[in-house]
Amino acid sequence: MVLLRPLVLLLALVVSDLHCLPWFTNVSESQGPGTILQSFSFNCSSHTPTLELLHVQPPTTFFNPPSLTRWQGIYVGKMTLSSSARLDALTVNHYELQLRFTCGNHVMEGPLSVDVQRDPGRIQCAGRFASPAGEIIQVPETVKPGAWLYTLLLPGQGAQMSITSAQDPPYFPGPFSINGQGWLQAPSQGLKGQAQKVFQLQILVTFGQGRSCSGMLTVKVLPAPSRQVSFLQQAQNITIPENLVPGSKVVQVQARGFDVRYEILSPVPCRLFSIGRVDGVVRTTSPLELAQAPDAAVTRLRVKAFEWLWPWASAELDFRVDVQSVNRWAPRCTPALLVTQIPETTPVGTVLNTFTCTDPESPGSTLDYQLLFHSPADAASLCLQDRVLEVNATLDCDTPGACFHHAASILVLDSGQPPMTTEVPVLVMVTPVNEFSPACVPRTFRVREDAGPHALLGSVVGKDMDYPHDSIEYSSPGGSATFAVDRLSGEVRLLGPLDYELQKFHRLTVLLTDHSQDQDPTCHRSGSCTITIEVEDVNDHAPECEPPFQELTIHTHLGRSMEVTRMSCRVPQEPQRLAFSYSIVGGNSRSQFSLQGAVLVHNDPMLGPSWPEQPHTYELLIRVADAGPSTPHLSTTATIIVHLVPWRASTVATSTHRATVTSMMTPLLVTDTEAFWQPEPWFVVVLTVTSALLLLALGWLLSRLLRGLAQVLQAPSKPTQALLLNSIQGAEGSVEGFMEPPRMETPQALSSVISLHFDGRAQDPCTGRDYLFNTHTGARRWL
Repeated sequence: MVLLRPLVLLLALVVSDLHCLPWFTNVSESQGPGTILQSFSFNCSSHTPTLELLHVQPPTTFFNPPSLTRWQGIYVGKMTLSSSARLDALTVNHYELQLRFTCGNHVMEGPLSVDVQRDPGRIQCAGRFASPAGEIIQVPETVKPGAWLYTLLLPGQGAQMSITSAQDPPYFPGPFSINGQGWLQAPSQGLKGQAQKVFQLQILVTFGQGRSCSGMLTVKVLPAPSRQVSFLQQAQNITIPENLVPGSKVVQVQARGFDVRYEILSPVPCRLFSIGRVDGVVRTTSPLELAQAPDAAVTRLRVKAFEWLWPWASAELDFRVDVQSVNRWAPRCTPALLVTQIPETTPVGTVLNTFTCTDPESPGSTLDYQLLFHSPADAASLCLQDRVLEVNATLDCDTPGACFHHAASILVLDSGQPPMTTEVPVLVMVTPVNEFSPACVPRTFRVREDAGPHALLGSVVGKDMDYPHDSIEYSSPGGSATFAVDRLSGEVRLLGPLDYELQKFHRLTVLLTDHSQDQDPTCHRSGSCTITIEVEDVNDHAPECEPPFQELTIHTHLGRSMEVTRMSCRVPQEPQRLAFSYSIVGGNSRSQFSLQGAVLVHNDPMLGPSWPEQPHTYELLIRVADAGPSTPHLSTTATIIVHLVPWRASTVATSTHRATVTSMMTPLLVTDTEAFWQPEPWFVVVLTVTSALLLLALGWLLSRLLRGLAQVLQAPSKPTQALLLNSIQGAEGSVEGFMEPPRMETPQALSSVISLHFDGRAQDPCTGRDYLFNTHTGARRWL
């Protein structure tokens, strides 16, 4: 026997390839039990794998269940022939084994095709003829002389057959013969009248080098048939696809008769088809691969139907089986998967990849390529020119959801029937490119000079055409001690104090830097703009008058107005502020004084009841406030004491100073000033916290105030009053009154009054009483 050449195929299996990569192996019909048909190598590190034989087509017991052993970290599986294996290529030349490999939760299945090859060195007689019981055939006595009765399968080329048993008459009507093709032929005399006879023929098969084999063939002669066998269908042509597996049904023939059996008369031997002896089903016995066996395209079959008990009652049917080519393999492409990354600035027309696809069944055939988009569905950024994938439009990632990735497929179709397709997944990831620098519009913020720390002046709004558009950080180059820019929001806030008088405008440069807009995280672009901060003037200094206190004596003219004084006020801290408003807030009881701007004017009325005949003193309070656009309007109060002396006083009779006055009332001028105190804001907070302590000290403060008021009433001092009035700012008025407490003069006071010289007389407009007065000292004496 010629040993089978080693066929050990070690496969490092990738789990996804088992179902689509079948195994093929060839085995000689001379191989016996225990022969290794195929070896497999599996990787399964985390579980204990199993390898199973699911089924064999056509069914047989010639194959053992596969074995699986561990060797050097991998699992090796083997398929072997069983102890009952008797391979015969003339009987069955192809077996299909379905295997299942299990590794944990992963299950894979795949076919193993075993082709049985003829062994020229293995010569033996085939069929039942070579069995110990021999072959028994039945023939009717009506067969024609020399008719073909049986075909012996020749074990090889050049074999010779001969009948070695005796065929002597009268038992034998004549000798049976075997021709060179192995056909057993009836005697030349025929078998008429030999019904019920049994002829045993010992046949010897010889071939070169002195080798031979023998077998027994028994011929039973049956009486002439009295029954008829006929097929139900007529001759027909049958078309089957080439992808039918061995054992698949081709057609079923049916004949009318009793206990009918079926067999194939031609071709003999028939390597592609077989027929069921009982059911008449014609099945395939080997793969119908037209690429490997072009002669399988057309097969003409002759089928015989006969009755089992009366084999001479038979009928024959001829039909043709056409094998049609089947497109089973999809095109194969390189690459099978395309994943690429391109920047958004890639020019239109840039080639991303060229696909190379072939049809395994027809390498030179023309293939059709189609581009299908998945995400986004209507993208026009890519195009397919024949087999070349190109950039079709500008890739813009500066709008939300514009790109970032394109998922598509290249669909490749062949021209076979049915058409087979291959889908090549394509994923094109578009990476952003930082193309534009951020920019902002110069702005002007206005802020009051008394704004507190952390006051919000405004926001710098940066714009960047790259996506995402708000990925901007703000900063101030070199830093600023007065202003701060928020890094994320761009808000400009105040850090230090402002002074309108020192600096009215501030220039702040804001630097804008983008981020997260490029595949390279270190790629940044920057821009800048200048922010102007305009300080708004706030009136924080009250005007000051020079001098703050004036005492003047004027001589009035009847019915004439005259200028008393011109006030000179200014704000030392803000010399540019020159607009002030002036108003008399106190002391103008007779409305004899008015202000024309900064000029104090006395209006002397015509002679009448209200015209003073005696000198009179007025203590005027002048409120000076700034009148500019700045707020708040601060003010100060200036004090002007005016001694008003009428020119007519010297013409009044002086006889009154010679009058004797036993008792008289001495007029006393008392000025009462009501103070208004406006505390500073910080003092309000302190006052709130210490209110409890102030309540405890209220009694003590009240007593001190009463004593101070008594001192003022006893000894009034004009300079002191002026200083007090000047220190109270924002006072809207003062109260002036006269108190006339009656008292008796002492002898000393009476003598001093008598010694005075009164050179004028007048009448008090309030009380209607007459009095004498001194035009030089202003002293009065009531009559």
